[in-house]
Amino acid sequence: MIGSRGKRPPLVADKRSSGGKKARQPAEKPAPKSSRRRRTAAPRRKLHPLIGWPLALIGWVVGLVFRLTWRAGVIAALILGLAVGYFALTMPPASALLDARTRGSVTMLDRDGEVFAWRGEQFGGQITADTVSPNLRNAIIATEDRRFYRHFGVSPRGVASAVRINLSEGRGPLSGHGGSTITQQTAKLLCLGVPYDPASGMTEAEYEADCRRSTMQRKLKEAVYALAMELRYSKDEILTIYLNRAYLGAGTRGFEAAAQRYFGKSANEVNPSEAAMLAGLLVAPSRFAPTADLQRSQDRARLIIGLMEEQGFLTTAEADQARANPAQLSAAAEARAGGYFADWVMDVGPAFLTSETTEDVIIRTTFDQRIQTAAEDALQYIFENKVREGSQAQAAIVVMSADGAVRAMVGGRKFRGVAGQFNRAIQAKRQTGSAFKPFVYAAALDLGWSPNDIILDGPLTINIPGSGPWSPRNYTNDFYGPVTLTEALARSLNTTAVRLSEEVGRDNVRAVAEAFGIRSDLAQGPALALGASESTLLEMTGAYAGILNGGSAVAPYGLIEIRLQGETDPILGQEGGIQERVIRQEAAEQLVYMMSEVMTRGSGTRAALPDRPSAGKTGTTQAARDAWFLGFTADYVAGVWMGYDDNTPLTGVTGSGLPAEIWHETMVRVHEGLPVRPLPMRAPEPPTRVAQREPQRSAPATGTGNAADQIIMDVLNAIFGAR
Repeated sequence: MIGSRGKRPPLVADKRSSGGKKARQPAEKPAPKSSRRRRTAAPRRKLHPLIGWPLALIGWVVGLVFRLTWRAGVIAALILGLAVGYFALTMPPASALLDARTRGSVTMLDRDGEVFAWRGEQFGGQITADTVSPNLRNAIIATEDRRFYRHFGVSPRGVASAVRINLSEGRGPLSGHGGSTITQQTAKLLCLGVPYDPASGMTEAEYEADCRRSTMQRKLKEAVYALAMELRYSKDEILTIYLNRAYLGAGTRGFEAAAQRYFGKSANEVNPSEAAMLAGLLVAPSRFAPTADLQRSQDRARLIIGLMEEQGFLTTAEADQARANPAQLSAAAEARAGGYFADWVMDVGPAFLTSETTEDVIIRTTFDQRIQTAAEDALQYIFENKVREGSQAQAAIVVMSADGAVRAMVGGRKFRGVAGQFNRAIQAKRQTGSAFKPFVYAAALDLGWSPNDIILDGPLTINIPGSGPWSPRNYTNDFYGPVTLTEALARSLNTTAVRLSEEVGRDNVRAVAEAFGIRSDLAQGPALALGASESTLLEMTGAYAGILNGGSAVAPYGLIEIRLQGETDPILGQEGGIQERVIRQEAAEQLVYMMSEVMTRGSGTRAALPDRPSAGKTGTTQAARDAWFLGFTADYVAGVWMGYDDNTPLTGVTGSGLPAEIWHETMVRVHEGLPVRPLPMRAPEPPTRVAQREPQRSAPATGTGNAADQIIMDVLNAIFGAR
């Protein structure tokens, strides 16, 4: 113990007890942290290799994916930012994107200066989100993108909702509802900044179809472009582009053009019901165009009014007012007049100012909306009341003035509002039948024959080289012996027309018909006199106008002048009108008299007008495949054709039947309120000659009549003499 003095006793001594006494326990010192962790940590249990190795592998893969994902995300965000920035920097000013049409528009005015038709791509002028009617702006946002002013160009919520709806309706995720924002729709309208290039080999239709594709790759590009637009333009600038570029049916581009087209007012002035109708066009412009189906368009607008009310753009009272007073078409839009006429003008005008114009063009025409309505109503009346239900027969009507100014044109029973339909008035070349006969008589009268001159209606056979004998017969299969030229035309006798044609010379007949405007190839044989040649209704009506105006040819025309929009001086004037004289005025006036007899006592009595003199001629072709009636008053010339597009024979229809009735109904309506004027006709002189010789032009004729006919002809020759 001595050796331990002055030294600190060892720690272990405190743990011992002395003399049975309990040793004093020193204060417990806290253990180091590391010691605590070691004491509290649960012992690690070693996993079985078959479990441990797979878990370790999964953990490594998850970690790798996480590390790659966030790195890829950073790279993708960087690429997206660069792409958005690039597009934003290369975008032009918003004002340069408002009108990107590759073609111009054509607006047609009638004879009174009123708009009646539009063609091409209509663009009414630039409007902005600031100046457009608040009703229209609100209707578009309520319908297309209610969060437009709150999102950044793309709406993930909208896309997810659209995908859900598409899948629930059994479509693909990108088919049907698109969930696109207005910004994305504008990006699509801009075709992601790729303008149409005619040199690409694509048509405009193909280009636009390509722009509207809804593939995943296209959607991603569209989203990037939309983000760039949000970076480059303000919300109002994006909406302004959209307002000006959206297609809204009937050839209209932009809401200003659509408002003018359908309502005759600016988009800055539309009321809630009109705004709702315009906004309703966005989903399907052709289907919901009010000119196609007004009721369907109004029903669609009613749904949009409900959306506007639901989103607070309209009060309940305003919404009820809009629903109670649905939008109505303007008078010009409602009339939808002159579709066939407008197509014809587009066809005859110079292409660089019509179908291929890059400018906005105004065309003043000869069109008369009142007369057009009269012709359409007349045709509808006859088919509803006198044609069997379900008939596929077609008809066409042309009405013009004596100088060739076309006032109305009906190219078929129904015009569906789509430009470029088959126009039977100008495109259907059909045999003219007896409607050709006035040109035979015109040739004879011009050579000095008189309406009272006598000609034989009897059996006739002509030997045609290469074809053999040919014997024309009358429609009734009867012969009437010696008749005057006037009676022969009134009864539409065939043998007399052939005899007279052979007498005056087929070449003379052909020359007269061609000079009057029959441009089609005319038959070479004796059947020329019976209308074996083909022609169009417009040509035939124009030729009859030449008879009315005193014997001068006319070139039918519908275009008076063309000028550029905003200009006052025309760049092209009228082409057409009265041309050179064909027959003497006296001969023309005699022919008018003879054709008036057709109406009073001949084959055209069903066409005669009750309150004014008229003249005309029927026409029925072989097997009744075509039926015609053409005629005139002192004021107007009208032509009617009826038949089947596939040349099926008509059943029980001749020119003296339904075509004559259509002509009658048309002209009664056309002349309502007009003063009665006499026809420019001349009463005939006493007979001076008799056609006694049989035709010798092709070959000697055989079977030229019986002895009684010959005796009568000899007596007539002795009385009147013959040339």
